[in-house]
Amino acid sequence: MDTLEIDVLQDMGRSLRTILELNAPAIGVRFLTANDEQPASEHRLQGYRYCQALMEARHGREVWLDAAGIACPAAAAAFGFRPLPENLRNGKGLVGFGIVANEAVGRRMFEAMPALPMGQLQALHLFPLEQACAMPDVIVIEDEVERLMWLSLAYLHSTGGERIVASTAVLQATCVDSTIIPHLERRLNFSYGCYGCRDATDLSSGEAVIGFPADTLPVIVEHLEYLNQKAIPTSRSKKAWAMLQKKNGGAEG
Repeated sequence: MDTLEIDVLQDMGRSLRTILELNAPAIGVRFLTANDEQPASEHRLQGYRYCQALMEARHGREVWLDAAGIACPAAAAAFGFRPLPENLRNGKGLVGFGIVANEAVGRRMFEAMPALPMGQLQALHLFPLEQACAMPDVIVIEDEVERLMWLSLAYLHSTGGERIVASTAVLQATCVDSTIIPHLERRLNFSYGCYGCRDATDLSSGEAVIGFPADTLPVIVEHLEYLNQKAIPTSRSKKAWAMLQKKNGGAEG
């Protein structure tokens, strides 16, 4: 990818942030195999969960996460870095965390969890899209739900109006729901978050997470620019609500 294309990618990242009024930049995620370059030691994370690596990128850092550095066993299994531990596979771990009351429920949640083939990835490279140095495979955005709504609408427009179907187990929201599913199924997916990412990162109670294949970015930005001409500012102005308040004598009703 040449410099011009990198510049365009960075500009699109800035457009996302400006139009949606994001609190933080969109995050680019690259899937690296053994044939790709190895991470510089100063950017390699040790003892971090994937959701925490996203948080670091969200705060402006370029980071790398590999099998040796990833701390979350569920995310490690999802990315094919190492097998899922028995206590998670059999459902007992989720009972222990107080997430489910029945081992069979926890077992089924992991059985149906999409994952990459074991050993396929060498590392994950994460960076703010506005500072991109390479083309990512997936773009992840963590922000307030209203902002993700407009992103979803722009994506829906790009697919001709086809309804968006989200897939989640309210578990592994960042690694599986917002990164692996968009990559494997070549589509946008969103999640409300999960126990792990809300416990382990600064994701606020009003924020959620969304991911989509990076090659859909140009058309998403194009349709966001269209929405920003009228729909976004009109909706955010809340004129209809103001009219209702006026009709009701100023009461919120």
